[in-house]
Amino acid sequence: MSYLSIESLSKSFKEDKIISDLDAKISKGEFFVVFGPSGSGKTVLLRLLSGILLPDNGNIKMDEKIINELHPEDREISMAFQNFALYPHMKAYDNIASPLRAYKMNESEIEEKVKEVARLLKIEHVLNQFPKELSNGQKQRTSLARSLVNKPAVVLLDDPLRNVDAKIRFEMRLELPKVLKEFNTTVIYITQDYREAMALGDRIAVLYDGKFNDVDLPKNIYQKPSSLITAKLFGDPTINNFNVSVTHHQENLLIENNGEKIKLQRKQDIEDGEYIVGIRPEDIILSNSPAEESINVEFRTKTPLNLRIVYLIRLQNGLELLCSMNEEESKLINEKDQLYISFKPDKSLFFDLETKKNIENV
Repeated sequence: MSYLSIESLSKSFKEDKIISDLDAKISKGEFFVVFGPSGSGKTVLLRLLSGILLPDNGNIKMDEKIINELHPEDREISMAFQNFALYPHMKAYDNIASPLRAYKMNESEIEEKVKEVARLLKIEHVLNQFPKELSNGQKQRTSLARSLVNKPAVVLLDDPLRNVDAKIRFEMRLELPKVLKEFNTTVIYITQDYREAMALGDRIAVLYDGKFNDVDLPKNIYQKPSSLITAKLFGDPTINNFNVSVTHHQENLLIENNGEKIKLQRKQDIEDGEYIVGIRPEDIILSNSPAEESINVEFRTKTPLNLRIVYLIRLQNGLELLCSMNEEESKLINEKDQLYISFKPDKSLFFDLETKKNIENV
């Protein structure tokens, strides 16, 4: 049974429809990541859940109770913002303690709770400092501590690592799930970084065009996206995609693009017809040696990216593709010699020409 339910939730501002008939069921203790491009409505969703905004239609339920009309302070939901939102005139200790003081908790209990959350987030040593004296990483941990100190049932995190440096971001990606598990709180985490979504989420909900287009395990969304739009949002460099005619050749699929014929090994059967094929750069094998079903390609350029080397190559019909490999594999490639590509079995995706939907998810 879900702990937090979003049912047919909609919100518009004048003629601008931000989210429409949004649905999701989130379990108790789940780390639920909402991923989407800038402007897709992620922050509006958090404001609806927190009670800052009211929905036009639909319901928000916690533990089967509708909370649409509850004030923010009555929802057992807290929120941490990407810009930290710390009180500048208060020391870190007082910033963290502020939600507890709002509930008139006695000072000895407040001290115990503040020190507990500060220890978990490793900021005990900055409790006596003002925000202007803190690094961005310390500010973010302080903001998180404030949102967690009263052990809310649900915590909303609005892209909390966006304004910290790469080192702190990496550390927090490792630490956050551990800390939040200790609080046994349900987390809704907003990000527009697909790597962060993949690293943190128990499940990911992909938000664009006003609705959740995929809600699934990170691995499934990457390997079996519902549409070409989702496929393009996950991956750097982005997925190769081009129009093809598909026919069968013995046990393989034969795809043709402007006269170039490529054989793909694939267990799942695809009907003959016209499609968009998607092939991720890491699923293209580049070599100086011809192999069965490989085709000749021309080297265009290469560049390092995220500990991998990305090659831009061109087929004889002019179609350009990206392929990637690790540095050790790259050392075996001589760009001055003839190059060949082949494709890993069962890795190609096929999308409808008109709807751009993954035909295997229909």
